[in-house]
Amino acid sequence: MVTVVPLPAVGFTQCDFDPIRPRDTNRMESRRTEAQSFGTPYWVAKYTAARMSYVEFGLLDAFMMSAGDDGEVFTAYDVFRPRPVLMDTGAPLSGTKAAGGAFNGDGGLQSITDALTIVVNGLPAGFQLSPGDYVEIRKSASIRSLHRIKTAATANSSGIVTLSIKFALDLQNFTLPCTVHFEKPSCLMQIDPGSWSGPKSWANRSPSFSATEVFFS
Repeated sequence: MVTVVPLPAVGFTQCDFDPIRPRDTNRMESRRTEAQSFGTPYWVAKYTAARMSYVEFGLLDAFMMSAGDDGEVFTAYDVFRPRPVLMDTGAPLSGTKAAGGAFNGDGGLQSITDALTIVVNGLPAGFQLSPGDYVEIRKSASIRSLHRIKTAATANSSGIVTLSIKFALDLQNFTLPCTVHFEKPSCLMQIDPGSWSGPKSWANRSPSFSATEVFFS
């Protein structure tokens, strides 16, 4: 079973976090252009940390050695958008579900309308989602799918909301039941070989690295 490690809770000053949609584009005479998409979209990230204390730098040094070298993965998320922006108070999501019970940012996948439209339950009434917010659909600890929300949506009085997502959900690997996550929604990544930069000097102790999503089934 794959080992999943968390992204260290250190101060990141920059985060590039974007999806890649593999495609080829061919340009021909008469101003004609043809494009073909292929494969599965995936996420890439680059993290840059603030000037680290010795303790924090040690955490990142240890993380660097345990986030891909021996097949491990880490939970990668956009540190500048760790939860829906309209619900972000600076603290982890909390509250009460519309159907009762404590809410911690997790919901359930009620149904899949199609690969680009899902219905989520188990939310507080009036829970607001904005374009660009993230949603994670999780089949198991090692099988996750991360998406951006395309249009604004609000949970109804029963805590149910319909979401339009990008890119399409892989319906071969994600079938009911699944959980849905809005608190630090993540995918699984490994640090790109050779991307780690960890200078240690009086003037510069700001490590950085890039990473790429990996899939398990």
